[in-house]
Amino acid sequence: MKFTKMHGLGNSYIYVDGFREKIPDEECLPDLASEVANPYTGIGSDGLILILPSNVADVRMRVFNSDGSEAKNCGNGLRCVSKYAYEQQHVEQANFSIETFGAIVESQVHLDEEGKVSEVTVDMGVPRLKRKEVPMRGKGGALEAHVIDATEPINGNDYTFTAVSMGNPHAVFFVDNFADAPVESVGPLVEKADLFPEGTNVEFISMKNTSEIDFAVWERGSGVTQACGTGACAAVVAAVLNGEAKKDEAITVHLPGGDLTIHWSSKDDHVWMKGPAVTVCTGTYFPA
Repeated sequence: MKFTKMHGLGNSYIYVDGFREKIPDEECLPDLASEVANPYTGIGSDGLILILPSNVADVRMRVFNSDGSEAKNCGNGLRCVSKYAYEQQHVEQANFSIETFGAIVESQVHLDEEGKVSEVTVDMGVPRLKRKEVPMRGKGGALEAHVIDATEPINGNDYTFTAVSMGNPHAVFFVDNFADAPVESVGPLVEKADLFPEGTNVEFISMKNTSEIDFAVWERGSGVTQACGTGACAAVVAAVLNGEAKKDEAITVHLPGGDLTIHWSSKDDHVWMKGPAVTVCTGTYFPA
């Protein structure tokens, strides 16, 4: 199986071109994702992404985490899929659409002097803020409410966070001392809490100022990663909802792997993400 390894700010996946390669049977995909992600017996990555034809968009993307679970969306993956699809001539225009598990998104590639894709801007759509949309468990009218700076019991302790869905769920925690953010202790507890029927990504953010955010993430199904594009979008939405930032202003999110520029538009309520996409290598993988 031919593959391309790509990363967006260190968030790396193994990409398989379904336009040209025969994709393994559906039931094999979770195990294959875990195989290729293993750095010792596979290739090493945060998971597997399939680039496929679509009946409703220009390209289709399927994302499998390193534990084999399928994700609804991946911001860094969208940028890498955009770069690959354009450079491999699966699309001809700089602006095109990508079908994901959660929605159809619009993408625009930006070219360097050599005609290669250096950065990508993705319309990540309207954030979903109701409890039932995240989704989070609740009863009656609570399911229609937003979860903003709310305190919820998890495993016998109270945790305060803001919940946002960007096509996949996020719980965003504000921390004062970013260096001591409890990513590896609190992250997995919240990820698998009964409160979240589909699990959740968990972000820890600190406001450097109104236009800069320090960011760390525990990703659902993958653990600590270098970057999370949808998480960066959720962080900016949470910052605006909590009065720490403003709509229509470009916010720089400092992730472990590098920076993303995010802005939440008041014109159409869409969140826009701009950042790099990098090809690491290509090769042939022999599944176990």
